[in-house]
Amino acid sequence: MTDDETIGAYNARANDYAGHVKRKKPDPALLAFIARIPANGLVLDLGCGPAASSAVMRDHGLQVDPVDASAEMVRLANATHGIGARQMTFDDLDAADVYHGVWANFSLLHAAAEDFPRHLAAAHRALLPSGVLHLGMKLGAGSQRDRLGRFYSYYSEAELTDHLTAAGFAVDGSATGEERGLAGNVEPWITITATARPATYPSGEAGC
Repeated sequence: MTDDETIGAYNARANDYAGHVKRKKPDPALLAFIARIPANGLVLDLGCGPAASSAVMRDHGLQVDPVDASAEMVRLANATHGIGARQMTFDDLDAADVYHGVWANFSLLHAAAEDFPRHLAAAHRALLPSGVLHLGMKLGAGSQRDRLGRFYSYYSEAELTDHLTAAGFAVDGSATGEERGLAGNVEPWITITATARPATYPSGEAGC
């Protein structure tokens, strides 16, 4: 389910958010992700925000498909980078065997817990066999809204690993840390890199 209050918060603070996430140097995790994508490979930036990561990927020779549920983020991304960002929610992801990578950096944490498994399954379906997923989330338990009205779901590392495995991914590695967010709170985070395992079918059936 799309959370209108979260989208509204990003629409209202798109420029503030862009300034908050601006980096002088590319994120090392992003560079590691880029290194795993074949030359000219296609990457879905799922929840692209101002599309700074998409711009870096494009500058490294990749094709990018930046999408975000916030109309203001899409507008800002295109005004800043001329990158072809488009408005799309997690629920709209219906591609199959298209992308070499999915960059979901601190976006799926806004999904309700009951929706999270199907969003991961959709990301797996959208990837080519052995495609790469980067997932950024906040660590914790339960769910809550921050002072800006944004909705968050929190997980432990073990829970995220279980969800990824159930969705058809093999977890390759993870990193953790703490950072102050746009709302002013310092919270723990985790990034996980995973590879899409080929889909399996019951005996006597085949994919089409």
